[in-house]
Amino acid sequence: MAAVITVPFYIAIWQLFVAFGRANIFGFGGGPSVIPLIQQEVVDNYKWLTTEEFTDALAMGNALPGPIATKMAAYVGYKIAGIGGAASALIGTVIPTAVAMLALAGLYFKYKDTPQIGGMLKAVRPVVVVLLIQTVWEMGAKSFPIPTTWLIALVALIALFQFKLHPIILIVSSMLYGLFFLSR
Repeated sequence: MAAVITVPFYIAIWQLFVAFGRANIFGFGGGPSVIPLIQQEVVDNYKWLTTEEFTDALAMGNALPGPIATKMAAYVGYKIAGIGGAASALIGTVIPTAVAMLALAGLYFKYKDTPQIGGMLKAVRPVVVVLLIQTVWEMGAKSFPIPTTWLIALVALIALFQFKLHPIILIVSSMLYGLFFLSR
């Protein structure tokens, strides 16, 4: 179980804004790349969730449409400080990156064809992949508690890569399977 939050409400609101702002401002590469950064803030820095709780929240978030960062912010913020916490975490997720994007857009469009910008982008992509691998590794350790979960992963892998099945079909199917066959 995650630690009980004992700070005053206004401090929790500020911490949520800072945690999600910090995670999202450095989440180069889009939604999946921000997951390890959010996990660092939520699980390691503030200890609002355990790794298992984070994995469950991430699974629920992936079962819904929309960006994962906003769903995680709403979930964690609400858990920590109710509606105000959700609003603060969402503002921390969206506003700093939107301001940074507007500030950088002009520079990028002006210099996008320069070797320096190309080099920066080439250098950051492998780091994003490593961050994703780290998240998969940490979540994977908790996601395969029984042999059936390995079979589910294998079927999902084949369905996704061999048959090009849409991910939402896999998510809904696995949830239904879990509801009917693994909830006993």
